[in-house]
Amino acid sequence: MQRKTFLKSAAAAAVIACTSTAWAQGAVEVPFYFPVAVGGPITKVIDGYADAFNADHPGTKVQPIYAGTYQETLVKALTANKAGKAPATSVLLSTDMFTLIDEDAITPIDDFLKTDADRAWLKSFYPAFMANSQTGGKTWGIPFQRSTVVMYYNKDAFKEAGLDPNKAPANWKELKEAAHKLTKKDASGNVAQYGVQIPSTGFAYWLLQTLTTPNDVLLANEAGTKVTFDDPKVVEALQFWVDLAKEGVHPKGVVEWGTTPKDFFEKKAAIIVTTTGNLTNVKNNAKFDFGVAPIAGNVRKGGSPTGGGNFYIFKKAPREQQEAAFKFVQWITAPERAAQWSIDSGYVATSPAAYDTPALKKYGAEFPPALVARDQLPVSVAEFSTHENQRVTKVLSDAIQAALNGTKTPAQAMKDAQRDADRILRAYQ
Repeated sequence: MQRKTFLKSAAAAAVIACTSTAWAQGAVEVPFYFPVAVGGPITKVIDGYADAFNADHPGTKVQPIYAGTYQETLVKALTANKAGKAPATSVLLSTDMFTLIDEDAITPIDDFLKTDADRAWLKSFYPAFMANSQTGGKTWGIPFQRSTVVMYYNKDAFKEAGLDPNKAPANWKELKEAAHKLTKKDASGNVAQYGVQIPSTGFAYWLLQTLTTPNDVLLANEAGTKVTFDDPKVVEALQFWVDLAKEGVHPKGVVEWGTTPKDFFEKKAAIIVTTTGNLTNVKNNAKFDFGVAPIAGNVRKGGSPTGGGNFYIFKKAPREQQEAAFKFVQWITAPERAAQWSIDSGYVATSPAAYDTPALKKYGAEFPPALVARDQLPVSVAEFSTHENQRVTKVLSDAIQAALNGTKTPAQAMKDAQRDADRILRAYQ
């Protein structure tokens, strides 16, 4: 994989800006929370970005702070905010937007737009990613490490089953038919390879969206105040998922998010539905020819929810830190860096301009699966997000798992989830 070194001379980063404030107080420190649990390649890339920005902007010192998982980073950021020690900026889930607004923790990005260039930059991102970044006429987050859901499929298994290895299922009918042909049993009658596998732990609501979106229904309104769990189209989508297991072409019960790629590598599942964030993992570990395809359609042509993280600027950070953080966010999301970040991390580059850079054009030509996530953005929708997001998401995920476990019918599970979500969201209506 191509990598571009962003590290510059440490001496250059120490240059002091020629203003009396900078001379008197030193560099403006910009605490930057980033969701990584342990050190590794990604932390080195982020450290490189920070060093390069600091070298290019004397008088500013961006300080990456690796704060754990997304959830741990959110908790730490909000705790620091309440203690009056808010970070200047943080990458948090796009779905955390309403939570951060409700906590009065972040400030609108619009407050920092001063020039036509600033306003053009804000309009440069893919609309699908901005859907989870804007509400109430304001922009609260800037897309950075964003993703969609795709299908990975074993081309060798397709050939063996008499399927075209260069043509993934385009709709639910084709997906179910292919899953039946791809399912294999051993001599004892036990399933050795499932035709399709969709994980249902961790992000069950997100995977349900890969079925509700093609069925032409949204799970929540744009304001995050109402949900549509009991809509007949939502019930139908969940029923399709449940039926795959009932027909024996999908594992029964709840399927683990974390082990799904491994099941694909071990040929226990011929098709898996999961994040584009697994692309590098699949590329490095699949010992067979594989394909990557958009989500299968139904009522409409495909459609994946977006996912991943945004930059947010914290309201209680000193103004000079906020201004410096805004400059850093602009700098790191510039097309050349967004392109290299996509290559280095596997996330989707967040602007069309990034895909026009020589680096990403070359990478896309050499490895076309890297472009699948981008190509389905025109039919993508915002990832499910509401006020009281964690509580409402848990209600939905628990209902999905109840249906998959067979303790409730899809209709009953969604009816109960609707009632519970309505109760939680009543205060916001």
